[in-house]
Amino acid sequence: MTVEQGVHIDEVLFPILEKVSDPEIPVLSILEMGVVRSATLKDDHVHVKITPTYSGCPAMDVIGDDIKKALDEQGYTSEVELILSPAWTTDWITAKGRKALEDYGIAAPLGAEADKGVLLHGKRLVKCPQCGSHNTRMVSQFGSTACKAQFQCDDCQEPFDYFKCLK
Repeated sequence: MTVEQGVHIDEVLFPILEKVSDPEIPVLSILEMGVVRSATLKDDHVHVKITPTYSGCPAMDVIGDDIKKALDEQGYTSEVELILSPAWTTDWITAKGRKALEDYGIAAPLGAEADKGVLLHGKRLVKCPQCGSHNTRMVSQFGSTACKAQFQCDDCQEPFDYFKCLK
């Protein structure tokens, strides 16, 4: 089963991996986040390749362990390989994942050019996940994790994270 161009996941494994959550954003599966690059099954052994959202991401060890546990519970042996190339990009977050981010209260990444305007020039392009307003402003370049920035909506006054674009 091809999730997106260049990603192959054996269709038997898809429903298992779909239930493995991103440990930092539990409403997203690792498939929706785009960190799984392939999952192949040979006999009863699974080989999964994952790419970190950024090098040194501490969540990758947890993700690897969670993958192995989920596969073990279904009777498979497994190995998880961390691959760094190609580098993960926010473009790999699925449409379902972007919606889940917003429903969870995190503004989804806009894209590289818009991101620069927002983070470097104060443009008001980020939509508040609470009320939908674009009357938002950056409070800090860094939010709850390094891959997010802290924003606040000037209409509803709610603070929220914006997931920075990574290319």
